[in-house]
Amino acid sequence: MTGVANDREARRADATQVTLASHDPQWAEMAARECARIAAAVGASVLRVEHIGSTAIPGIEAKPTIDLMPVVRSEADLDGCRAPMEMLGYLWRGEFGIAGRRYSVLEKDGKRLFHVHIFAEGHPNIATQVLFRDYLRAHRDEALAYEAIKREAAVANPWDSLAYNDHKSAWILACQQRARVWGGSR
Repeated sequence: MTGVANDREARRADATQVTLASHDPQWAEMAARECARIAAAVGASVLRVEHIGSTAIPGIEAKPTIDLMPVVRSEADLDGCRAPMEMLGYLWRGEFGIAGRRYSVLEKDGKRLFHVHIFAEGHPNIATQVLFRDYLRAHRDEALAYEAIKREAAVANPWDSLAYNDHKSAWILACQQRARVWGGSR
């Protein structure tokens, strides 16, 4: 198998059941606590930790797994995050399909609690994720459209989070483009 095929198979093996939940205001509090825990464990290389993904968008349904994005000073700091993240109980997945990312997950009692996407300052995915989040927070109609595509994807792929993500992909890419236009006009 090629490296790409191996990576796809690894991500497929990590796929989970898809369940959407009503927005929980506690998600923001949980995210803030975990951001602080990660920043303290990883140390001075962490510049900031962002709460991203659907749980960061008030008022829409989301998979109840919180996405966090620590930003470290440089690419040289990325792999140094592994031991501290594992000490916090995270399962380290490496790049896991996105070049320049270090991905890990935290599970408890068979439930996926957090996805952590670590990037080095300057990686284009940082601005993309933050702008997408901020755009959806500022545009309720877009947030509701995102919720609708998430529901459609969950119905079509209830047992496969990878297929669920693939189902949403075109809509997200188009929305990210609208967010870039909006971000440039602010």
